[in-house]
Amino acid sequence: MNKQREVILHLDNVWKIYKMGEVEVPALRGVTLEIRKGDFVAIMGASGSGKSTMMNLIGCLDVPSKGGLYLKSKNISTLSESDLATFRGKSIGFIFQQYNLIPSMSAFENVILPLEFLEYNDADAAARARKILTDVGLGEKMHHRPSQLSGGQQQRVSIARSLAGNPEIILADEPTGALDSATGKDVLQMLSKLWKEDGKTIIMVTHDHNIAKYAHTIVELKDGQIVRTHVQHDIAK
Repeated sequence: MNKQREVILHLDNVWKIYKMGEVEVPALRGVTLEIRKGDFVAIMGASGSGKSTMMNLIGCLDVPSKGGLYLKSKNISTLSESDLATFRGKSIGFIFQQYNLIPSMSAFENVILPLEFLEYNDADAAARARKILTDVGLGEKMHHRPSQLSGGQQQRVSIARSLAGNPEIILADEPTGALDSATGKDVLQMLSKLWKEDGKTIIMVTHDHNIAKYAHTIVELKDGQIVRTHVQHDIAK
């Protein structure tokens, strides 16, 4: 691995503190982490370890209480909400455990939606959506609604949607959590291909060691702090 790849995400002594009435509850406590362009990182931890909070910060869905969070050298804490939304839309693609597809829309319409927010022209957006759905093996089902698709097919639509705006970072939250093991393996292999062949930076949140084996680097959280960072050399195929 080239040590000189650019740092795409930097958490610098990040704290996230929630107020419950008079009580302050730290969900993250002084987290420092660098993720380089082209990394595949699994963030692991038990329930309550802070991994969901960390995912929300990395995904620019929230800002730190203290410390700096730099995405592509830009301090996200200084951005207005609208600038943050635009920056997030261009930089990060999201894959969720429950797919988060709009039930009344076809696969094609779900994938084209983020391109409308990014102000693609209609012809380019349609061509892009068709290509990505074909790439994930859903060329013949792009006009099906989520209810007409299996769980694995819905997650493929979710992956296609995450790729629509060609983001540099794919953020996957328990991406196989609602799938059987065989279908889950297909999804993990698809993420691995995006990392190895397309050069995407993949950040995956999981509680499962077997799923984390697909990542190059495992970051373990406990009680809001990083307790271990481990680089894997025998990555799952």
